[in-house]
Amino acid sequence: MSSTSGAADDTRTRIVTAGVALLDEEGIDAVGLRAIARRAGVSHGAPRRYFPTHRSLLAAIAREGLIDLGAAVRPALEADGDPRDQLRAAARAYVGLARSRRAMFELMFRHDILDGAGGDLRGLSLPLLQALHAVVAAENDAQQDAKPLWQNTIRLWSAIHGVAVLVANRALDPVAELTVIDVDDLLDSIVDTALPQR
Repeated sequence: MSSTSGAADDTRTRIVTAGVALLDEEGIDAVGLRAIARRAGVSHGAPRRYFPTHRSLLAAIAREGLIDLGAAVRPALEADGDPRDQLRAAARAYVGLARSRRAMFELMFRHDILDGAGGDLRGLSLPLLQALHAVVAAENDAQQDAKPLWQNTIRLWSAIHGVAVLVANRALDPVAELTVIDVDDLLDSIVDTALPQR
């Protein structure tokens, strides 16, 4: 690799890293090209040299979030042991990222602005869904469940994602005035509902 391409890769990485930091600290509205350039210590025009559009830069930032989500969830899905325990741990990790990195979680699933913007986001997200499906399918096969396995997987993911959105947006806070909410118990019940009864 030439020193020029090495410097270009370093600058590109600095721009994305600055975007991730701004997103995590200040939210999606703060992630403008000028703000990122300032944070990265590069000229205002530098982001455009590496990312043809603002959407392509947002996709590169979202890619980092999906990598982090995979790193948080995959170990639970690939661990040995009871599938229910695997899914419960994966659900907690999923919701944990949504709770701790609300803006990143929101951006990762903004297909309305990220679709077609690059970053191979599908290439990162689909294997994670397939890993979830492998656990669901193995448990259902063992119980001879007749339901379409992918439908079960999508139903489970939808429910976990819904809880993650509620937690990230603090939408459950008002409900706490009416009843005690234990998010882990809620996730456990979601997992139990998605798998065959023993």
